[in-house]
This record gives sequence, structure tokens and C-alpha cells, in this order.
Amino acid sequence: MRLLIVALVALALLPFIATQFFLVLATEVLLLGLFALSFNLLFGYTGMLSFGQAAYFAISGYTVALLLVRGWPLPAAFVAGIVAATAAALVLGWLSVRLNAIYFAMLTLAWGMMVFTAAFQWRDLTGGSDGITNLPIDVVAGIDFADFRVFYLVALAVTALCAWLLWRIVHSPFGQVLIAIRENAERIAFTGIDVRHYQLAAFVVAGLFAGVAGALFVPFARIAAPSMAHWTRSAEPVLMTVLGGPGTFFGPVVGSAIFIYLRNFVTARTEFWNLVLGLILLPMVLVFRGGIVGFLLEAFGHTGHDDE
Repeated sequence: MRLLIVALVALALLPFIATQFFLVLATEVLLLGLFALSFNLLFGYTGMLSFGQAAYFAISGYTVALLLVRGWPLPAAFVAGIVAATAAALVLGWLSVRLNAIYFAMLTLAWGMMVFTAAFQWRDLTGGSDGITNLPIDVVAGIDFADFRVFYLVALAVTALCAWLLWRIVHSPFGQVLIAIRENAERIAFTGIDVRHYQLAAFVVAGLFAGVAGALFVPFARIAAPSMAHWTRSAEPVLMTVLGGPGTFFGPVVGSAIFIYLRNFVTARTEFWNLVLGLILLPMVLVFRGGIVGFLLEAFGHTGHDDE
């Protein structure tokens, strides 16, 4: 706990010592780290591999963008985006959790690509491939969200709050049932627990927190674009989680930081950054089978998935 407090204090001091480029990078790490944490609740703790998590990220982001250009204040648009993502997760989750394993993963991928197609083709509403730009980011209650330092602190506060809520969820009786379902869903079903009910609840909660990340990402990037819903965006939290450590709470955040740093480092040096990045990440994933955080926990004598 002391280490976490020290880390939060250090992160809060960044706007006073870091350059704008570094702060923008740190903000992206926070937002995509939260996105990866939402995925980890499904994959790391419940054992459900979703390839469509970007759908809720994008639905929330587009909702925020559409409302902002219509004159809504940022806080109201932010809440509306989260509600839209949660509602979508409830509907699509109810349809998805009826399937298991690879069929579930493929169905979530299909939902995600449907959202991408709608964003790309529905030009009158979403702007098509151009997306929604020129978002008005105003001063709210004396807080200038257009200031990159202020926005970083807001992103830090929201991410920290969401991480705390997710922490409480995975350490609650509900979270323990999710872990048991991950280990052996059939055995849990024999005890009389409605496995589908818990899986749907986890799906909706994960969609909610993905929505929080998406609602913050759009005013940060100043654009809502179809790429937010593409399968490659859904692949990012998968890679971040596997890299950092699935089933370890802070593994996805560590994976997010490593992934974003490597991506920016490689893209600045070669146009073939996808290939080079893959060649770097592949051996890392193969060497650290439990993710980097999982490897460190094992090296220091901690066992099990739950590192907290």
C-alpha cells in the first residue's frame, strides 16, 4: 500500500517536472492501461477471451464526441458515454455469454467489427473515415480540460479511482466467484451458482470501465475515429495484458506502459514499426510466460495469479 501511495504521489508530480511530450505519453498509458484493466477482468479473472472490447471503448467515445459537438458540457457527455457503453455491453454480453471458448471470442470479434463498420459507413452521424473532429473542450467549473497538464491529472484521478473500484470488485465475494469460474466453470455450476449470470455481470462491468477509458480518450485525442472500434484496437489490451501478466492486477498497466513506449520508440525509427515491434514483443511474451509482473512475483516468492 505504501508503494502505491508513493507511486501516485510521484505520478501527480509529473506535470511539474515533465515535458509536454512525456505527459501526453503518460496520459495515453493511463487511459489504455485502464482499457487493459477492463479486459483483464474478463480474461485474467473470469477466463473469457474477448476480441471485441474496443466496441465499448468506441461507443463511449463516439457518444462523447457527438454530444460535445451538440453543445453538451464535458461532464454530462462523459457520463452519457459510459452509460451508452454499459448498455451496449449488457445487450451484446447477454447474447455472447451463451457461447463458450473460441465461439465466444469469435462472436465478440464480430460485434466489434460491426461497430467499426457502422462508424466507418454511417457518415452522416459519425463522419465516416474522417471521424468527428474539432471537439469543443471548454473550461468546466474553473478547470481547463484543454490544458494537457490538467487533463493528465484528471486522467490520473479517474484511472486511480477506477483501479480502486476494480480492486474492490476482484477482492469481493463476487470476484472470488469469477476466479473460481476461471478455474473450473463446470464445477462451479454443480454447486448451484448461475455461471452465465456471473459471466454477464463481469462482461457488463468490463464494458463499463472500457467505456470510461473511451470517454476520456476522445477529449484527449480530440477526435473520435473508426479506428477506435477496429479489431487492432481490441488486440491492444490483449497484448498489454499478456505482456504484463494476465490475472495479476497491475500487470495490464505495466504492459500498457511497455507497449506504448516501445511503439513510440520504434515508430520514430522505422516505417516498418509493426514488424519490428512484433519481433521485440514476441520473445518477451515467450520468455515471460506469466507476463512480466507474474514473472517478478514468482521470482520474489509470490505464487498465484492474484498478486495483490
